[in-house]
Amino acid sequence: MIDSNSFFHDVRERDVTRAIIGEFAEQFSDYAESDVVIAGAGPSGLICGRRLAQAGRKVLIVEQNNYLGGGFWIGGYLMNKVTVREPATEVLDELGVPHKKVSEGLHVADGPHACSKLIAAACDAGVKFANMTAVEDVVLDAEDRVGGLVVNWMPVGALPRNVTCADPVAVEARVVVDATGHDAVVASKLADRGLLEIAGCGAMSVGRSEDAVVRQTGTVYPGLVAIGMSVSAMHGLPRMGPTFGSMLMSGLRGAEQVLDELTARERAEAAEPARTHS
Repeated sequence: MIDSNSFFHDVRERDVTRAIIGEFAEQFSDYAESDVVIAGAGPSGLICGRRLAQAGRKVLIVEQNNYLGGGFWIGGYLMNKVTVREPATEVLDELGVPHKKVSEGLHVADGPHACSKLIAAACDAGVKFANMTAVEDVVLDAEDRVGGLVVNWMPVGALPRNVTCADPVAVEARVVVDATGHDAVVASKLADRGLLEIAGCGAMSVGRSEDAVVRQTGTVYPGLVAIGMSVSAMHGLPRMGPTFGSMLMSGLRGAEQVLDELTARERAEAAEPARTHS
């Protein structure tokens, strides 16, 4: 029963502050080293993270905005309907997202419903998030593999130049995923060093773009997997606009490749002591 005189347990402001600081610090410390760090919490990053977490992997997603979901919330032209082409509708069915067939092979769903279901599914699987977190650089290990991300609070970049001496921190991962969309932010850090080339997205062509994005999803540099529109930017593929089937399917395909890479590395590491001993 609800007591009409007092609804909530008595706490102090300091209790709330300590709860927030303590829990955030504990989680961020724990996820300073993860199996996978994904940059970008749009649909491709979210579905990729969910699948990896379902496989028992420790996954952190960093996102520069104060919300998750990217353009999946609002669809096209600020109208919150999202289109998905078959067979990616199977992902919507798995998430329990209602959708309507509007023409052969093309379905429409409510963006907020689809996005909220995907975010909840990623959280339920165990994915952790760091919002308002911008990627400043990559970590390269002794073998020049991508071994993590250098990150900072996103608002730091908006501060006046004379007060922006705010050093970033790094989070390590066995595999990093670039799900940052057209900007391919992580890959661009390697391009700045001349380690790879980014072609930039081509003109819109829905018929060609989605298949091409899924087909070319994969490793673009040792330790770095590109998914979603980052794939389009990397390879100069056409853009597809506000249709999201390839974002979901690319995220799933990227997760499969990440799992294969993690398994291969673990097998190699397990065999290393035996070779050393012999």
